[in-house]
Amino acid sequence: MTPYRGAAAWRLDEPRTQAERLASFVSRANWGDISPAAREALKIRVLDSLGCAYGAIAGEPVRMLRKQVDEFGGKPLCTLIGGGRSAPDRAAFYNGALVRYLDYNDSYLAKGETCHPSDSLGAVLAAAEYAGIPGKEFLTALAVAYQVQCRLSDAAPVRARGFDHVTHGAIAAAAGAAKALRLDPPRIANAVAIAGTANNALRVTRTGELSHWKGLAAPNAGAAGLQAAFLAMRGVTGPREMFEGVKGWMQVVSGPFEIDWEGENLERVNRTILKKYNAEIHSQSAIEGMIGLMAEGGFTAAGIERIRIDIFDVAHLIIGGGAEGDKTAVHTKEEADHSLPYIVAVAALDGEVTPAQYTSERIARDDVQRLLQRVEVVPDPAFSSRFPEEHACRLTVTLADARILVREMSDYEGFHTRPMSWEGIVRKFYAVAGERRPRALLDSVVKAVRHLEKISVRNLFMHLVWKREGPQ
Repeated sequence: MTPYRGAAAWRLDEPRTQAERLASFVSRANWGDISPAAREALKIRVLDSLGCAYGAIAGEPVRMLRKQVDEFGGKPLCTLIGGGRSAPDRAAFYNGALVRYLDYNDSYLAKGETCHPSDSLGAVLAAAEYAGIPGKEFLTALAVAYQVQCRLSDAAPVRARGFDHVTHGAIAAAAGAAKALRLDPPRIANAVAIAGTANNALRVTRTGELSHWKGLAAPNAGAAGLQAAFLAMRGVTGPREMFEGVKGWMQVVSGPFEIDWEGENLERVNRTILKKYNAEIHSQSAIEGMIGLMAEGGFTAAGIERIRIDIFDVAHLIIGGGAEGDKTAVHTKEEADHSLPYIVAVAALDGEVTPAQYTSERIARDDVQRLLQRVEVVPDPAFSSRFPEEHACRLTVTLADARILVREMSDYEGFHTRPMSWEGIVRKFYAVAGERRPRALLDSVVKAVRHLEKISVRNLFMHLVWKREGPQ
């Protein structure tokens, strides 16, 4: 690629901007920088995301999006998971929606922000397939996207200022896609600047009455980040001082922050966490605790009089009925998987929390609707002080026979203190993706991801398609 000589080329006589420093980090990242542990973590998260994608194909808003992609068409340069091809930005949106819709994909916890780094997977996959790069380069680009989103979550949280975490996601997707497209530093800086200027999403997506957009906001941001990278590839420039400029990102969106991109590595993926249960990330220890307490106490949901959950403040804020809305009025999948009262009640009743617990029929049943009204969620300052290093909560269950049972949790299987192994994620993959999918096809996906550094992304996609089933 010939050096770009436009307005945002390196200005050696001036201090480099934050976007340019970030671009330098992205440009110099390479496979050799990634530790064996991080390489393993990346492949685990790719397989986890693909399992989530397979499990989401029948989701209502996903089917709506697929109809739009099919109707609008687009040059078939990239593969749609499950079958078909479309333009890269549409493939990124659709595949990203598959990864995100179940709300079963990975997460990252910072003190003031929670995000899902695999939200960038659709965009990075599309860029990698378009560019025809090998698996090592794809995993490196994905590691870049993870690092950027996680570090922005650490240093520049936006939730308290009314913006959604997908605001970071657009920047991360642009960085990862630009890496996959092998852009030079000036073009990478332009991609980041375009994405960061144009895609600042409102937190109302996840407050109050929840809509389909809860599951589509992140894939939309990922597709926008990919589009920014493609525009930058062709020479379109973005605001060079996007972060620190007058009325820029720091002034309007995040507030002041500093990240030393020269000192960054590609290891943050090791701090991301996986979901054992199909529920909002802050509920995971409470679910495991509830199921464990019932096994230890030998009682059933029919004997529960009430449940009290003392938990860290972020969980109370987002899913416990705090500042982001009442969580006892639950009628839809989107409301159910972001309601701690519903999640713990259905775990007590069914002994599990999987996609089956979010069908409209299950949500509407009297047993769970009655029990969730008897769940109280209380923020605990001591647990809050231990977050995000711990995932602490205390469940106090009062039974109809007057017994009171208590269980305290500090983490769960999938948290960074108890990480899920390759074997564990393979089990999850088959459980989530296996319905109506040929076992041989799923076996081939597992094998391809296991050896992803040895194959190309285009080869990976050969394992991700099958004849589409039923009405679309």
